Amino acid sequence: MCNTNTYKVIEVCAVKILSQENLIQMKNKFLLTTILISLLSLPKINFGQAINLGAAADFVFFTIDGAIGDNVVSHSHVTGDVGYENSGAITGFGNVNGVMHAGVDASTTAAGLALPAAIAQINAKPVDFFPPSGLLGNGDTLVAGVYSIPGAATQNLNLYLDAAGDPTAEFIIKIGGTFDAAANSKIILLNGAMACHVFWEVGDVVSMATGAMMRGNILASAAINMSTLDTLEGRALTTIGAITIDGVLAYTPIGCGSPFLTGPPSPDLASAACYTIFSSIGALSNTTPTAITGDVGKNNDGDAITGWFPADVTGTLHSTQDASTIQCATDLSNAYSALNALVPDIELLYPADFGNNLVLTPHTYLMNSGGAFGPAALTDTVYLDAQNNPNGV
Repeated sequence: MCNTNTYKVIEVCAVKILSQENLIQMKNKFLLTTILISLLSLPKINFGQAINLGAAADFVFFTIDGAIGDNVVSHSHVTGDVGYENSGAITGFGNVNGVMHAGVDASTTAAGLALPAAIAQINAKPVDFFPPSGLLGNGDTLVAGVYSIPGAATQNLNLYLDAAGDPTAEFIIKIGGTFDAAANSKIILLNGAMACHVFWEVGDVVSMATGAMMRGNILASAAINMSTLDTLEGRALTTIGAITIDGVLAYTPIGCGSPFLTGPPSPDLASAACYTIFSSIGALSNTTPTAITGDVGKNNDGDAITGWFPADVTGTLHSTQDASTIQCATDLSNAYSALNALVPDIELLYPADFGNNLVLTPHTYLMNSGGAFGPAALTDTVYLDAQNNPNGV
């Protein structure tokens, strides 16, 4: 409390009050300065909601209205679903690690609703940058944000997308007209940028010349054309128009909430895991010396075993039925039944073309070799990609 009995005391009290006011002002200025410095030091953050592709995210190629075709001579390697909704056809595809959707079903109906909704989300975002021309690439670097090109655009040489260390950085390039990617042009992601966070909204035809490498999700309103040796890490989706590819590599990007693939449960081989070669019912014959690591045996004493010698087997040679072969026959039957009971989530519709550098990921696949596509035959190479999961099945 201030003592106001004398003028001098009042003067001293006033000085104290002013000093307290100055101290408060200094503290407030320091606090505001600290907040300002902190905000300026943060990377650019897009506080808007991230673009949600919904059910369309399962597709690597999808059109609401239009045909989808692949060159039958040079098959493309595709990972992700392929389909159209209302009208069109699917022709020429071979190695597809995904589900083929020809016409209206639950997946194409949901994707047909999700795609226009995603385009609406993009159009609702405020534009951050207006490039002076429609020429992209030539070594230029883009930071995260929304870019708008009202007319046609061309991608040439390398275009760098720099996330500046922010794994959630979103790049949206809105193109009002056609979009042409020149031969051997490339989209290169830097500093944590991810293809799943890149969106190309194109109001007209998209064309990629030979050897182009595209990264991101193409959301178009007309036809999409990809040429031989093109690469797409992302998706090619259009509301209307055909999608034509020719010997390309296309796959949905990993990240942004995409499922971590483990595949189905692995059946327990139990004692059958000890055997390299085993027959519950049937003869075992070996016409030339064969070196085997693991047990070899049969369970039915009525079946012959010929050409096998203990010296050829690093393990145990079970020439007659014994406790081990009886148990193995039971365990083998149980494992087979467990596998047979699995419900396939991907049907490989082209078993006659099985191979040709196809890459499969953890799933339960059905090769319908008795269907319209002919018997299964392995040609060249099949790769099994567990995506760094040692337990992938």
